[in-house]
Amino acid sequence: MKIKALNVVYSEAEIAERIKLLAAQINKDYAGEDLVVVCVLKGAFMFFSDLVKQLDMNPELDFVRCASYGKGTTSTKTISFTKDLEVSIEGKHVLVVEDIVDTGHTMAFLFKQLEARGAKSIRLAAIVDKSERREVDIAVHYPGFALQKGFIVGYGMDYAEKYRELGAIYEAVVD
Repeated sequence: MKIKALNVVYSEAEIAERIKLLAAQINKDYAGEDLVVVCVLKGAFMFFSDLVKQLDMNPELDFVRCASYGKGTTSTKTISFTKDLEVSIEGKHVLVVEDIVDTGHTMAFLFKQLEARGAKSIRLAAIVDKSERREVDIAVHYPGFALQKGFIVGYGMDYAEKYRELGAIYEAVVD
């Protein structure tokens, strides 16, 4: 598969505006609470960075890496936990920040791991909530954009480890 064109789905300005709204709701929901914000690497790094700069509760930040796609475009359904949390989440609210929720398998796996560690609550923010291939019922509490279908890259999301650096979200046209 080769990408032959990229078409803007969500511009940098649209993304920035949506993140402001999400951050305002998160600030309201967690006012006066201890919060750990967890970035799911690699794809969520841009969204995570832009989001946490607008949070006003002084959250703890940490990172995990769950791999299910490898270098392809379809989930293997086998999740590997390749980077673990470094802070304790026991008794704390946890906000997971993800780039895209697609099948839901990765988030279901991660939520089970976090629940087992005694998190007080777990919520999910995803810049894209894509329903086309959803196989696991997972709630996206803070959705950036709802997308029915399409193969997207940019703003941290990749195809074979490329296109993450793009500031907008694009639909990839493939041949």
